[in-house]
Amino acid sequence: MLAQIGKRFLTVIPSLIGVIIVTFLLTRVLPGDTASYFAGPAATPQAIAEIRTKLGLDKPLPVQFADYVAALVKGDLGQSLTTGQAVTKDIAARLPASAELTLAGLFLAMSIALPLGVMAAVRQGSWIDHLCRIIATAGVSLPVFFTGLLLVYVFYFILGWTPAPLGRLDVFYSEPARVTGFLLIDSLIAGEFETFRAAFAQLILPAVTLAIFSLAPITRMTRASMLAVLGADFVRTARASGLDSSTIIGTYAFRNAMLPVVTTLGMVFSFLLGANVLVEKVFAWPGIGSYAVEALIASDYAPIQGFVLTMAILYVLLNLMIDILYGVIDPRVRLEG
Repeated sequence: MLAQIGKRFLTVIPSLIGVIIVTFLLTRVLPGDTASYFAGPAATPQAIAEIRTKLGLDKPLPVQFADYVAALVKGDLGQSLTTGQAVTKDIAARLPASAELTLAGLFLAMSIALPLGVMAAVRQGSWIDHLCRIIATAGVSLPVFFTGLLLVYVFYFILGWTPAPLGRLDVFYSEPARVTGFLLIDSLIAGEFETFRAAFAQLILPAVTLAIFSLAPITRMTRASMLAVLGADFVRTARASGLDSSTIIGTYAFRNAMLPVVTTLGMVFSFLLGANVLVEKVFAWPGIGSYAVEALIASDYAPIQGFVLTMAILYVLLNLMIDILYGVIDPRVRLEG
């Protein structure tokens, strides 16, 4: 397993190098001028030129790229001009918010999609199977930002069941001492149960928005995998041996159907990281997605490059985790590796 992990790391190095090069070049060809934006509309050409020189934007692209790579080697992602802080500090402060939202949406989707997909496969043609198809169709058809706005309109504006979508905490509460960056966990560690309740209430609507977005692929893949496994010879043999249905479905069929489902979960998690950009803007969530959008509007290169590089590293770690789960679910994968 360790050898497989090592090989996996070696294969992703060229991908990360490609991400660094492409991101650097794309930020330089985007419309907008960083120096002009921060100099202001009344700035003279001389003032703009001075800011461009101070930021190093007057240097040739190869020199700028060499400086950027040299800083990366030292772990320096640059400084954000919009916040005035180091990009690494900004990302470290905002990434837990995005991770908490993404994981909450994914766990909520899994808790619904996996049982629903299994029941739809076991009771093919029943009302549960038709419900599964309706949910899958609705999840694919509804844009994530529209779902978020619709939930805010119904549950906040009309019914008043949820708090205002103004971030991770209501204005009447203060954040607990930072330990993990996850407000739900940190509030429990600090024993601030009212803060936990407030943070949980703020998390419900954005998490449900992401869950609806990810329900469709997880449900459909679970149903398809279970149908394929339930028709296999070993399942028919288990039934002929007199084993009860719960043992056959839970012990034999579901575990053998998990490999494609795990692959789908990894893909869905990566999609959720991208969808977070829209959800965070709808719910004023102070995550890494909204941070990247604000930097993009201001033509602030360093945060954009740091955001893309962070996402690439997360994707690499996610794929590595999926490979490890393959070996846990099916030992034959480890032997083949």
